[in-house]
Amino acid sequence: MKFSEKLGMQYNNKINEHLAFDDVALLPGRSDFEPSEADISVWITPEHMLALPFISSPMDRVTEAEMCIALAREGALGVLHRNCPTQVEVEMAKKVKREEISGIIRDPLTVTPDTPISTVIRIMREKNISGLPVLDRSGDLVGIITNRDVITANPDAPVSSEMTPKEKLVTVMEKEILHEGKLNTEKVKQLLHLHRIEKLLVLDELRKLTGLITLKDIKRLEDSPHVSRDAEGRLMVGAAISPFDHERAIRLDLVGVDILVIDIAHGMNINALKSVEKISKDVNAFIMYGNIATEEAAHEVITSDINNLASLRVGLGGGSICQTTQVTGVGLTTLSATALVADAVQEHDAHISVVADGGIRGSGDIAKAMGVGASAVMIGYLFAGTDEAPSEKVYIRGVPMKRYRGMASPSAIRERYAVDRYTRGTKRIAEGVEGMVTYRGSVRTLVRDLADALKAAYGYVGARNTKEMWEKARYAKRTWVGFREGLPHDIIPESHVQDMLDTL
Repeated sequence: MKFSEKLGMQYNNKINEHLAFDDVALLPGRSDFEPSEADISVWITPEHMLALPFISSPMDRVTEAEMCIALAREGALGVLHRNCPTQVEVEMAKKVKREEISGIIRDPLTVTPDTPISTVIRIMREKNISGLPVLDRSGDLVGIITNRDVITANPDAPVSSEMTPKEKLVTVMEKEILHEGKLNTEKVKQLLHLHRIEKLLVLDELRKLTGLITLKDIKRLEDSPHVSRDAEGRLMVGAAISPFDHERAIRLDLVGVDILVIDIAHGMNINALKSVEKISKDVNAFIMYGNIATEEAAHEVITSDINNLASLRVGLGGGSICQTTQVTGVGLTTLSATALVADAVQEHDAHISVVADGGIRGSGDIAKAMGVGASAVMIGYLFAGTDEAPSEKVYIRGVPMKRYRGMASPSAIRERYAVDRYTRGTKRIAEGVEGMVTYRGSVRTLVRDLADALKAAYGYVGARNTKEMWEKARYAKRTWVGFREGLPHDIIPESHVQDMLDTL
């Protein structure tokens, strides 16, 4: 075999080399529909559909509970990071799962009549909530206390002195507002308007508190009709685990995590693969296995004995904070790796989704990944700059930024060694970097913009849905000059003009 043949690649005549996103452009095709009509929903597991094919990366400065909740409400999916003690990840998963069920907040935080007002104020501030049901020691509903009740109250006084008592509460039986598991939002809005309240307490047949509905959640539900939910109506959530952490997998599975994401840089490690085979026998959650980057790896995993294998996470060395290829010389462009793995899935006729992970810098990259067989993309860089990412916002010369780091960066490795014994014995060389990314505002706005752009791409290609995108996407290789031509060029941005005028 020639060396050139080892470096070459063919995939259904779409890609002839190991090419990156910027090396190619999608070609336009015949279209008989408007972009807004394109369906970009995908099956990520045999039982879970995503309205938007976007998944957050399990990184400690990208995805915790807040990110998962926000993405699920938009029809996407968040994957919790594992750079923390098991109990912390379990609690994050619980928070997502109890956030709401079809608009009803399950297991709402409560207080007792003798709870000090100071405690109520602290809970409201920490959890960003404006009201707490009050239960007595036997668990019966006796009142509610809201932020209006505590504004001028004595912090040392008990809740009973300021709460709205039971006889003045507006409650509703759960069976009266649910139909086939779905919330009758019109009826709820009528009750809220009739009684001029913002919170409605939900009771079961024994008149025990089963949930809470707020006006804010009803508005959110109506504004986001494509929420990612499990079979019980709870928000979907994924969670990362080490391939060797059996205990963590079981505990997350008991919480109801929908997808356990195997979090290892080199998924072709046979020890890891065998360990995941054992773990999969003891959990009900679906498995996303990765990372892998070659056709051979895909064949190995697909033919393995992993129960509930639903997805393959594809990518090696392509992330903006990854330096694996620089440090080790090993890597493959995410676009090419996605094509290779998708080819293997197609060859096996396997009902397994392919998730392109790494190198996604914008909507154009997402469209290109979908065209070579991806069911979804995993995003770190873009989501790291949003409000929902757990890192703090900092200002550099007045410009808002957020901190970002790879999970193989020096500081992340040190933290993981401190909290996760399953990291010990693995490689200790840093394969990631740390830095800042541009602040991007709400993740909700970001994913909606990405979705609109992806639909536009489907429109150009002439693909009404993702299956047609796989069939119809065609690519043209670009030179460096061609790449530059595809960018805005030969103009002076208005902001620069103003700067020039200011210097005169």
